[in-house]
Amino acid sequence: MDNEKNNNPRKLLAKVHKQNKNIKELTKDQKEVDKLSDDVVNSIKFGKTSEKVEKLSEIVMKKMFKQDKRKLTLGQKTSDWLTKWAGSWFFIISFLIIIIIWMIVNTSWIIFGKAWDNYPFILLNLILSCLAAIQAPIILMSQNRQGQKDRLRAEYDYSVNRKAEKEIQEIKSQLNRIERKMK
Repeated sequence: MDNEKNNNPRKLLAKVHKQNKNIKELTKDQKEVDKLSDDVVNSIKFGKTSEKVEKLSEIVMKKMFKQDKRKLTLGQKTSDWLTKWAGSWFFIISFLIIIIIWMIVNTSWIIFGKAWDNYPFILLNLILSCLAAIQAPIILMSQNRQGQKDRLRAEYDYSVNRKAEKEIQEIKSQLNRIERKMK
């Protein structure tokens, strides 16, 4: 049965078509990056770097994170969303309001003898503990993913800095040659 699924010509054709599309897109992106890299090198020689360097950096960063978003699983997307939502002021304030309402309603109902969660609020503590136990690992997963993104950025920054250092050394050697010729 598994072999039949893998040998289905339509599925194989669709998979090959998708791979070809991805290859064409990457090739197009690589050509654009190569052209901008050449422009950056030329502009460094003439002292006009900032605009083209920023454009090149922007394109590379977009491609890095575009690829990252395509590979996300449902769990990763959910953990990112939950981390973003649970870390917002809206969540904190609304949760604080819910807790205060819970306590006020329970405390006032104690007077009438109908409270479902008496003063130490054990049920409320249980709910809050369960929420924290569920949220903590999900937030840690999202932080791990953010750490991976930060590592990618650091690697990219390092490669840009190395390239800039090489170009500066090249310019410095050219200046030294010009200086020697002038003497």
